[in-house]
Amino acid sequence: MNKLFTLTFILSYLGIMAQTYHFPEESSRHEGTWLQWPHHYQHGDTYRKRVEQTWIDMTKYLQAGEKVHIIAYDIVEKNRIIHLLEENKVPLKNVDFRIYPTDDVWIRDNGPIFVKDNKGSVLIEDWGFNGWGEKFDSENCDEIPTRIGKDLGVKVIDLNEEMVNEGGSVETDGKGVLMACKSSVISQKKGSTRNKGITQKEAEEMFETYYGVSKVIWLDGVTGLDVTDMHIDGFMKFINPQTMITMKENDLLELGLSDKDINTLYKASNTEGKEYKKIYLPATKNKVKTAYGKQLDEKGSYINYYVANTVVLVPNYGDPNDSVANKIIQQQYPDRKVVGIDVRNLYENGGMVHCVTQQQPAGNLLK
Repeated sequence: MNKLFTLTFILSYLGIMAQTYHFPEESSRHEGTWLQWPHHYQHGDTYRKRVEQTWIDMTKYLQAGEKVHIIAYDIVEKNRIIHLLEENKVPLKNVDFRIYPTDDVWIRDNGPIFVKDNKGSVLIEDWGFNGWGEKFDSENCDEIPTRIGKDLGVKVIDLNEEMVNEGGSVETDGKGVLMACKSSVISQKKGSTRNKGITQKEAEEMFETYYGVSKVIWLDGVTGLDVTDMHIDGFMKFINPQTMITMKENDLLELGLSDKDINTLYKASNTEGKEYKKIYLPATKNKVKTAYGKQLDEKGSYINYYVANTVVLVPNYGDPNDSVANKIIQQQYPDRKVVGIDVRNLYENGGMVHCVTQQQPAGNLLK
């Protein structure tokens, strides 16, 4: 890691402008969306059967407005998925397949980070992925960005030796601000360590260079509270460079945020020093119950939605507040259709819609 920062310092000292990159805001135009389809090889048939309706529904609504790139574990799974989509009358014209073994479905965290260079060309950043601090197997998923880059013939920046970074751990406003929790990026606690020995300054320099930001806002977060150690995309999202969408104080406290973090979140400002306007979503009215009847201990969050070209996919839970949240989100994206996606069974495993999607921005690929 130190070699990179030394080089950056030398280039800066010599007055040479180093290449920086820009991570396009999620609502900007997509070429497509990448999905890692659930399979039975890691967690069994029951797991796959319980969650894959979510993928069928996402594919159905996404394919009408952009390409859907489905990663299947092997050729047998590819053929099974095709049959499944055809049974559910999902058009396949805008759907294509890549065959790569995966450990799980969380492509937001392990997948490619598509960015643009200063000429507007699209390329891939391959950050390290270690199973959220070595909690789960990660060897297959860590290879996904490189495999995609090779298949697309696009330039890949290999950052595996520089920094572990999960896509769900950061949110950017598209105009120079990145927000993250220390707990899921720089925490050094055993069982949750992403980057051993990393300093806050080093992490900020990496984000500034490879996400193209000039301001990093840190929340403390909570290490060990959940698998992700409190990913920010569960309770906060930027709508635009002036507006964030989040939750009311009581809901944030129930999620585990501290008073200090809530204060930092609410008082956050953009690169112009203007405090973000805040839109508030409720949590679910009730604690989530899975579609097969298991009562969970937590309420659900609607913040973890995904903005595509023509639709906004919003996690829904069969809860009275589904319609309330869908309506509020629809008001923020009047040119897109809000679609509720049933995530009850997926939520049991710790994630929602944003966690299992990854956008590829429109633009020419840098070969």
